[in-house]
Amino acid sequence: MTARRRGGPSPSRPGDDDAPVEAHETSGATTGLLLAFVREQSGEAAVQELLRRAGVPFTAEELAEPSTWTSYDTRIRLFTAATDVLGDPGAMFRVGAESLRTGMNPSVVVLVRAMGSPRQVYARLPRAVANFSTTSTMEVLHSDATSATIRYRLHEGYVHSRLDCDYARGLISMVPTVFGLAPAQVVHDECESSGADACVYRLSWDRRSRLPWRRRSEVAADAELVALRSQVRALQSAATDLVDGEDLDSVLPRIVERAAAAVLAPAYLLAVSSPRGGPPLVHSSGLPAADVPALAARLLAGEDLGPGSVVVDVASARRTHGRLAALGRSAEGGLGDERQMLAAYAGHAAAALDLVMAVEASRAEARRAGALLELAHGLAQAADATGICQVVAGALPGIVGCGNAAVMLWDPATGTLATAATVGLPPQQDAIMRATSLRAEDVPELFGMLTDRTPQVVSTAGASAPLRDLLTALTLTDVVAVPLLAGSTFLGVVTASWTTGEVSGALDADVLTRLRGAGDQASTALQKARLLETVRHQATHDALTGLPNRVLFRERLVSALAASPGSGHVGVLFCDLDRFKAVNDTLGHAAGDELLRQVSARLRAAVRPGDTIGRLSGDEFAVLVPRLSGARAADAVVARVAGAFAEPFRLEGTPVDVGTSTGVAVHSGVADDPSAVAERLLRDADAAMYRHKHRERPTAPAPRPAD
Repeated sequence: MTARRRGGPSPSRPGDDDAPVEAHETSGATTGLLLAFVREQSGEAAVQELLRRAGVPFTAEELAEPSTWTSYDTRIRLFTAATDVLGDPGAMFRVGAESLRTGMNPSVVVLVRAMGSPRQVYARLPRAVANFSTTSTMEVLHSDATSATIRYRLHEGYVHSRLDCDYARGLISMVPTVFGLAPAQVVHDECESSGADACVYRLSWDRRSRLPWRRRSEVAADAELVALRSQVRALQSAATDLVDGEDLDSVLPRIVERAAAAVLAPAYLLAVSSPRGGPPLVHSSGLPAADVPALAARLLAGEDLGPGSVVVDVASARRTHGRLAALGRSAEGGLGDERQMLAAYAGHAAAALDLVMAVEASRAEARRAGALLELAHGLAQAADATGICQVVAGALPGIVGCGNAAVMLWDPATGTLATAATVGLPPQQDAIMRATSLRAEDVPELFGMLTDRTPQVVSTAGASAPLRDLLTALTLTDVVAVPLLAGSTFLGVVTASWTTGEVSGALDADVLTRLRGAGDQASTALQKARLLETVRHQATHDALTGLPNRVLFRERLVSALAASPGSGHVGVLFCDLDRFKAVNDTLGHAAGDELLRQVSARLRAAVRPGDTIGRLSGDEFAVLVPRLSGARAADAVVARVAGAFAEPFRLEGTPVDVGTSTGVAVHSGVADDPSAVAERLLRDADAAMYRHKHRERPTAPAPRPAD
């Protein structure tokens, strides 16, 4: 015989997103008793056959867990399959009646024994029913020292099963045995399966055991002792399981899962403060997801969660982590003092959290140490300021513990702070940040940092309008900015930032200390990079004109030849100033230097953006022209260069005509040996220029100083 809820969903394994969710109607304490009884009677093979016949989506291990809740439909299918496998129509009565021996939840036995008598247990039994099944309501119609009448009614929408009734009768009859008495006699002549409005059980029991008093005392003591030992083992097992968790994310769900080892309830709720800052960490079982946030807020606020709830602090000698609640559905609570049992379990949970948090703190320190080593190594390998900024930004989340980081560099020429590197932002926000430049006159926080060189801690609530708008666009709420200083020179800032909920209250002082340490390393690296860049520039550029010198010009020529395709053409122009010596002799060397600067400026204006102009020696310039359209295309460049000298140069207030001699050499096709081809081009262009310089042409008058 089977029964199921009318119109109810088919059961499914929890976690299967494609199947209906298993209804939360039958405690694992019930299914665990059933499997233990079948295993004792006929072995493990019978248990597996039971599961096969029932066709339920659970393993035996899952059904034995008190925290596993199943549907009414699953319960009846299991009862039916067990009856068939054992070949015993009265099997379900025996499952209930022999539950004290076969494995009733130890916490229930301890609570029952603490009540002192069967009468007290039966009086409180209706309050505890919802902790085992949410599909029925129990009512005590009569109770005295040796008898009771109980009314048990299935809720609307469910079809009654005689097997469920047999199991309930067995459980009810078992209560006196907890106290060393004979089982209660149960008269059941009104049953829902026979058309009655409800099942009515009329119980009677002897106040005295038929066993000798000493034997009765031993039986009761044995039952309590076994239950206490089992309860201790269950709590120890739960504690071991919690301590075995590798991190906070694995331990918190286990605390909820193993809470049934202490108190049976349809639902559990855990809310603890996050050691990383931000909102509390919340885990639950048996609750609709939509209800969890509001219930968690009420739990942490200390509000009443209802008369059926048991709430305890999860606290150790070191700290209070949060609160744990077992949520019952009875308005009158459970069997007894479940709070004490849940508090004992919460103590184990708090100890496990202490250990896990200590381990996580140690791991975090190890990660920070590793990040600092990587930062030092990365800075040593970085070739320029851009590379340094990328290394620093990438290391900051591991060092500081922030979600996002950035490095911004100061440009004293424009008075702006521009983003050089960023990490941790989504693509859209990253693009916004990289396009951002801040002016000191627009951002008071930046002006203050330029003035007093102190860090700034900024939140959207207290930021200036420009900075608040930027933080909002970046979806950030809190930022710590530390200046990058080389002595008293302001180089820029490093920032660590967080989104909504990532930090709570005041930022940890360690954050500022760690950020300052990283900033100091970044400042030193940037200062060295700038000095190195200056040295490199001086080594490859002419100090007077700022043009590439012979070394850099040749490097670029070799690179252009190496990159030139088979159809490509690369040209080199040599330019030598005419009458430069006369300018020096007549107007002085200062005028000669000024002439060289003006020539370099005119040549820059005459060539294409991709061309390179170099000063090779005193008055000798060269032009590298890659990607020529043909060998004769260099003539157009020569014409533009010659045109740059058409107008007189003004030196010391005097217009001075200065001409130039040019020579051109072009290489077409692939350069098998770019270095050798570069040397040949330089020689050929120099020779062509020499020929041009010594051709016959009229002599220009020497320049004269202005009167």
